[in-house]
Amino acid sequence: MDTVVAAGGGKLRGFVTAGGLAEFRGIPFARAARFAPPEPIEPWTGIRDATRHGPVSPQPPVRPDGVMGVPADVPAQDEDCLNLTVLTPAADDRKRPVMVWLHGGAYVTGSNSFGFYGGHRLVAEGDVVFVAPNYRLGALGYLRLPGVSPGNLGLLDQLAALRWVRENAVAFGGNPDDVTVFGQSAGAHSIACLMALPESRGLFRRAILQSAPLGLRLAGARTAARTARLFTAALGADPRTAPVTEVLRAQNETIVKAAGPGGLYSVPPFCPVADAPPLPSVAHWMSQRARFAPDVDVLIGTTAAEMNSFLTGKPGIAQLERFPVTARGVAALKAGVTRWMFAAPSLAFADQLAARGGRVYSYVFDWGAPESPYGAGHCVDLPFLLGDEPAWRNAPMLAGAEWSELTELGRELRAAWLSFAKTGTPSPGWARHTPKQAPHRLP
Repeated sequence: MDTVVAAGGGKLRGFVTAGGLAEFRGIPFARAARFAPPEPIEPWTGIRDATRHGPVSPQPPVRPDGVMGVPADVPAQDEDCLNLTVLTPAADDRKRPVMVWLHGGAYVTGSNSFGFYGGHRLVAEGDVVFVAPNYRLGALGYLRLPGVSPGNLGLLDQLAALRWVRENAVAFGGNPDDVTVFGQSAGAHSIACLMALPESRGLFRRAILQSAPLGLRLAGARTAARTARLFTAALGADPRTAPVTEVLRAQNETIVKAAGPGGLYSVPPFCPVADAPPLPSVAHWMSQRARFAPDVDVLIGTTAAEMNSFLTGKPGIAQLERFPVTARGVAALKAGVTRWMFAAPSLAFADQLAARGGRVYSYVFDWGAPESPYGAGHCVDLPFLLGDEPAWRNAPMLAGAEWSELTELGRELRAAWLSFAKTGTPSPGWARHTPKQAPHRLP
C-alpha cells in the first residue's frame, strides 16, 4: 500500500511494509557537484517516487572475507548520492523521537540500504522514527587537495542531512527537538567530529558512539598532503574530470600504499582533515568536541576485542598464531591496539564530556559467537541492533550462533538504546559515567 507525505522539495510516495511501518527511500536531502559542498535541492512538482533505494557513493566492492559478510542486495552507485531513507510507524502528528544512523566503513564503503543497517526492529519496538542518510566516501568525500577538493565533504553531507531532519521530521511523525544521532566505527568517529562544530548545535539532542576509532583523531596537514600525493600519482589525470572508475582505482592504490607492508597499518587515509572547514586544528578539536557537553547526552562504548576483526586471519598474523609462544604475543598485540585505537580514547572522551557537565554513559560489549575466530570483535554488536536474520545469516563473525540467542539479547540491547534516545538514560541499571569508573558490561 502506498503512503504520501509532503516533505523536502515536494510530495513523496512511500510504501507500507509487511509489518505496518511507513517507509520512504531515496529521498534527496541535498545535491553536490564533484568536490563541491552540498547545496539545497530544487523543489519538484507532482509526486516523487520514494519506494526504491537511491544510489550510494561510489565505492569498492565489499570484501567477501569481511567479518560481516557480503550484503544480499548490492545498491547502485552514483556521485549523485545524497539521499536518505525514513522509516516511521506513521506519518502523523505524534512527534516521536528520531534516530539518525550514520553507517561505518572506514570512510570508504557503506550504504544506508545495506540490509545490515535496517532499522525496522528499532522502529517497531520503540515507536521512533529512523533516518539513514548516504554521504560521500573515499576520495570523493575526504580528499584534501588545495585547488581541487577542500576535504571533509562527507562531513558536510552529514550536516546537510541533519539539517534536513530538523526541517522535515514533523512530516514523518517525528520530533525535530528530540533527535539522537548514532553511528558505528567511521559513523561514530563522524559524530565526535560533529560534536565539535557550532554548526551542529541544535541538530541533535543525544549521541550514541559505537566503536569509535578515536585514536585516529583527525588527519593533519602532512598526512592529508601525503594522501593527496599518492592519489594524484596513482590517478595520473585531473581528479575533477577523471571517470569515477579511475578515481576508485587510484583510491584503492592509495589505500594499499598507505597501509604499508602486509597492510597492517590500516588507518584510513581518506578521513576527516584538521584545519579544513568545518573542522578546527587537531588540538582545538580535542578540546572543542566537548564544548557543548551539557547540551548533548552521550552513550559511548566499544566491543571487548575490536582489533580481532582487523588482524585475525591476516597472513602474517595467522602464521604466528599457530605456535603457543607467538600466539600469546599476537593476543597481547590485538588487546594493546584495541586499547590504543578504541577503548582508551573512548573512555578519555567520556571523561572529558563528564568533566564539562555532560550526562554520559559508557559500555563494553563482550559477546562472541561460539565458532567465530573474531570473538567480541569490531561490528559484532550490529546484528543486535539493526538488520534481520536474512541480512546476517552468512556473517562469519556470527558462526555457530543461533538467531534465537541474538533475538533475546538484541531485544535487551535495543531497549537500552531506545530508552537512551527517549530519556537520555539507557536503563535503570546503568550508572552515569565518571572518570576512572569501569564501563557497563554488555550483554
